Amino acid sequence: MENYSVLMSVYYKEQAENLREAIDSILNQTVKTNEFIIVKDGPLTEKLDNTIKEYVEEYPGVFKIITLEKNMGLAKALNKGIEQCSNEIIARMDSDDISMPDRMERQLEAMEANRADILSGTIVEFDESVDKPTAKRELPEKNEQIIEFAKKRSPFNHPAVMYKKSSVLKSGLYEDYTYFEDYNLWATMLNDGCIGYNVKKPVLYMRAGEGMYKRRGGLKYISYIYKFKKHLKDIGFITTGQFIGDTVARSIVSIVPYKVRKFIYAKLLRK
Repeated sequence: MENYSVLMSVYYKEQAENLREAIDSILNQTVKTNEFIIVKDGPLTEKLDNTIKEYVEEYPGVFKIITLEKNMGLAKALNKGIEQCSNEIIARMDSDDISMPDRMERQLEAMEANRADILSGTIVEFDESVDKPTAKRELPEKNEQIIEFAKKRSPFNHPAVMYKKSSVLKSGLYEDYTYFEDYNLWATMLNDGCIGYNVKKPVLYMRAGEGMYKRRGGLKYISYIYKFKKHLKDIGFITTGQFIGDTVARSIVSIVPYKVRKFIYAKLLRK
């Protein structure tokens, strides 16, 4: 199988224990990576720095550490990392999630079989323990279905994404659309003719606490929705009617009480 790079960004609020679990889940893959890029997004805690140092020393030649002097946010940190990846295939990994042991093997096989430029897979959400999952997010499998789905919602699970470096560079990397940087990149890639695919079986456990749902509320969030959806309309990815309909629907969800919004996301928009 083709070599692949793993791309992870870490910032100071991460827990060292979660970071260790995330890294171990990559090192224990059935198909090993030969390059693990970690972007330190600003100064880290001593515990985080020491954890990363341990892995660098234990696995010489595998880890490449990129240090940013100040916190730049996930999108800009990932852009820095993508530019430094040596392999054409890049697998995203968040610093607090857990990849299933055969995630990379199955995704690499699917990428080759479907000639995909970008793919992800089903994720299982959990709060405290993977033994107690809270939700599952399964997405359309084939490219035609993915394109239609992307007109309303994000078509790939970012923590489980694998993409081709050349395709990402061609579509312009991650841009500044707060809370929608990843969704924007997916839509742009699909609009540029990239082929997408989603592995149906779960490939990753995603840590999803209360904060994930709280961030998706309020008037400021609505302004981010409007800016992003208008951009999709301007590039011709969605129609004016789709822009209006989805912006209104998302805005309503953003202003309902938190518990109602959590129910909508956790129960109605997940499986």
